[in-house]
Amino acid sequence: MSSGMSSNTPLSSRRPPVVFLMGPTAVGKTAVAMALREQLPLDLISVDSTQVYRGLDIGSAKPSAEDLARAPHRLIDIRDPASPYSAADFRRDASLAIADIQGRGRIPCLVGGTMLYFKVLLHGLAELPGADPALRAEIEAEAKREGWPELHRRLATVDPETAARLHPNHSQRILRALEVYRLSGETMSALQKQQINEPGDAFDRCHRVIQLAVLPHNRTLLHERIAARFDAMLQAGFEQEVRALFARGDLSPDLPAIRAVGYRQMWDYLAGHCSREEMIDRGVAATRQLAKRQLTWLRNWTGLGRLYIDTPQGREINIVEIRDRALNYIERMTI
Repeated sequence: MSSGMSSNTPLSSRRPPVVFLMGPTAVGKTAVAMALREQLPLDLISVDSTQVYRGLDIGSAKPSAEDLARAPHRLIDIRDPASPYSAADFRRDASLAIADIQGRGRIPCLVGGTMLYFKVLLHGLAELPGADPALRAEIEAEAKREGWPELHRRLATVDPETAARLHPNHSQRILRALEVYRLSGETMSALQKQQINEPGDAFDRCHRVIQLAVLPHNRTLLHERIAARFDAMLQAGFEQEVRALFARGDLSPDLPAIRAVGYRQMWDYLAGHCSREEMIDRGVAATRQLAKRQLTWLRNWTGLGRLYIDTPQGREINIVEIRDRALNYIERMTI
């Protein structure tokens, strides 16, 4: 496949397709997307529920200023962390960005690991997200430490309408309301008032969607990358970044931005709830749990092209080889 693609290629003879580039955290999605952009007329759209927030740079692994200058990403730095960003917000903003990019004759490439956002874009806004066992266990652990009345108080700060209907010890309903909010960024009361906007296959009907995932054969390699990246974040000033957020005074652990993996562990450390060593251990463990949830999503995802970062025997695959496999897959899917 030639760089930029000629006017005879299927990509330029019809409406440009939409490329999804998914994968777990720390797998190298951004590097693959940027390598593809050097070969194809791609414009990148971030699919990351933390990178939308201004000031959450290091801990969200936001592309560097240099990378963004070379390969701009839409939907980065578009919201203050005090103002929650929801799946419905993403669906609206991504749809507008896709239309604009296609209108310029270029290919929208959505890259990131917030699987709920990809799902909402493909299938519409479901009334309520499904249960997440890992998140439920986390909420139950909080309740064990602090009590259900405290979690009811937290719920009241973000969803007073639902909290008003619940007794402070109604554990299962409090758990479900917090789970919905933390998964979707929207309150249960708001979601219950909304309707699904379009039939489930509407996006597929309007667009040719090419879905790719960057994946590991070996979980150990991914775990090593997660630990190394967390250490690199600390070296790059992650603690100072969160101290600045902590000092603002208008942010709390109930906000989706502060509940993001890494940020909530650092916030607990700055609040005196754990030691620095515990913060690091919890941050790495939470990132591994996030990766596990993302891989579970992808295991059941249909119509997916898989780009592995390693061989079954454990050899790491370089970025050029991964890029070329992605180019070949895109070409096959557009013939």
